Amino acid sequence: MKVERLVRCSRDLLGLDLGPDTQRAFSLYADELLAWNQTTNLTAITAPEDIEMRHFLDSLSVSLAIALTPNLRVIDVGTGAGFPGLPLRLAFPHIELTLLEATAKKTAFLEHIVDHLKLANVRVINARAEEAGQDPASREKYDLVLARAVAQMPTLGEYLLPLCRVGGRCVALKGENAVAEAQQAENALRILGGHVEKVIPVELPQVAETHYLVVVQKIAATPPQYPRRPGIPTKRPL
Repeated sequence: MKVERLVRCSRDLLGLDLGPDTQRAFSLYADELLAWNQTTNLTAITAPEDIEMRHFLDSLSVSLAIALTPNLRVIDVGTGAGFPGLPLRLAFPHIELTLLEATAKKTAFLEHIVDHLKLANVRVINARAEEAGQDPASREKYDLVLARAVAQMPTLGEYLLPLCRVGGRCVALKGENAVAEAQQAENALRILGGHVEKVIPVELPQVAETHYLVVVQKIAATPPQYPRRPGIPTKRPL
């Protein structure tokens, strides 16, 4: 699949220059996504222009919220087919990326695409966010914690903040209810050691609805009882 729209919009909207090797990687990623999607439910978005805008460009919009500097430790929680983490890794090859996904079929695709594109500094973990957040190897180890289309903000905060170091950031890619969700999550975020720093609107070409980046700063350590055991953050949000 060609990615001319992505190249043009990344330059015009985000100030990103995607070189030939990066363009080729995005094309291969799209092709493999569509091929695997024939047998594994990875995405409902299959039109090429929608993949470019709603998956790739939407993911790259995270660069509006935070500088993706070399050696930045990034984890993408509930990454699914790799969004937003993998597009960011293709555009910013010097970050250190972890892809966290609970569904084994999706982690199989992630491992395949990381190998297929020969990506260094990318790790795939098959686990739930509640498990990773209590794992000493992951807890409060990341500079940037990402999630897209995972959960409502009060629940999402309990997934993300335990993984974020104090002084780091969490960025949630959200739809039209982002501002209301952020307000509803204020108490939960405070309990977990975070607060909403800003909410950034993003207008994507050929996408009618406004997207938002909810940026949460980690200002204090997360109490050790969080995250609670799997399923509880969804059933009983803070």
